[in-house]
Amino acid sequence: MRSQKSLRGFTLVELLVVIAIIGVLVGLLLPAVQAAREAARRMSCSNNFKQIGLGLHNYHSTYNQLPTQGSGTKGPDAGKAASDPRGNNRLELSALVGLMPFIEQQALWEQISNPFQVVVSGTTKTYDAMGPWPNTSLTNYGTQGTYDPWVTNVPSLRCPSDPGQGLPAQGRTNYAVCAGDSCDTSFGGALNRLSGQPNGTTYDRAKASMRGAFIVQIKTGFRDCLDGLSNTIFAGEITTDLGDQDKRTQIMDQNPGNIISLGGNLGCRQSIDPQRPQFWSSTPAPNVLFASAEERRGYKWASLLPIYTQMFTILPPNAELCGNSNAVSIVVAPPSSRHQGGVHVLMGDGAVKFVTDSIEAGNPGLGQVGIHALHDAAARPGIESPYGLWGALGTRASKEIISDF
Repeated sequence: MRSQKSLRGFTLVELLVVIAIIGVLVGLLLPAVQAAREAARRMSCSNNFKQIGLGLHNYHSTYNQLPTQGSGTKGPDAGKAASDPRGNNRLELSALVGLMPFIEQQALWEQISNPFQVVVSGTTKTYDAMGPWPNTSLTNYGTQGTYDPWVTNVPSLRCPSDPGQGLPAQGRTNYAVCAGDSCDTSFGGALNRLSGQPNGTTYDRAKASMRGAFIVQIKTGFRDCLDGLSNTIFAGEITTDLGDQDKRTQIMDQNPGNIISLGGNLGCRQSIDPQRPQFWSSTPAPNVLFASAEERRGYKWASLLPIYTQMFTILPPNAELCGNSNAVSIVVAPPSSRHQGGVHVLMGDGAVKFVTDSIEAGNPGLGQVGIHALHDAAARPGIESPYGLWGALGTRASKEIISDF
């Protein structure tokens, strides 16, 4: 006799169990995939920094100095006039500009170091060699012709973990040079923009207060790093602004007080949103958010200004930006990143290290080091950094012994 076999399918309960198991497996797998991707991005970021370190060493081997944070052309026009900004650049080019031919950006360097032609309303006009003022606004570019090198995004200057792109940034950078543990004169002015000669007391202030590997508008080299290249931070990672009031990328104006005498200027911290501690409050009184949409962290790789291409070892990594009145003035600008828990820093010997947010950073309320009348009377040049291990790593010649880094 022929046997009858019944065909049996999955029951609804069995299907639901299988779907639930698959969901759990996917839930377990996705974080691992995301972690692997971030690890790859972090390694790529570290490799970019190593290339910058190699470029700095090759530059020093060629010129026996580091690229100056604040170099370029000078003259009476100052390259800033809205009527015609194609003149000189006011000695305000960042160290990254001179580094271009040493990080495989020779083609871009050729554009910068030679006259650059633009066509405006059918008329050909020419920017001088070394370009215009790097803080020229997009509005002025619209009427005078865009200087392409300054608005070029250089791949070697970008961290893959940073999603920032597009306007109103002109050319983003995720790497900034270290100016030490005091931000006095970090906006420039050590040299006269007309003559290029030392600018009186401002020159003296810059030499006294800027204790990092880079001094704004003043030449430095390996010979100046008496604490040792392996003990001195040359550059740090910064994250660029996304237009979301991130405390690390948009400046809060301290009110009242001056950050030179108030150290890390902890008064800005009262304006952090308690529900979202990485962001500023929407009502930050008595402080105030300021600066234009173009004046945000990392927005102009060619400019020397601290908001764009400088970092300080005053507040620890991923702390807030705090300034005085405007983005071109004095700003406490710590390094920051999109990596979890810390930032990459480039040491003078070319090593790239990851510094955690919890690094020992002394007393952030102490006044910064310098000779201006606003500085704390005890914070005079030659003292050890008041900002602990973090401050010691940022200074080039303060005679600190570093044994636990």
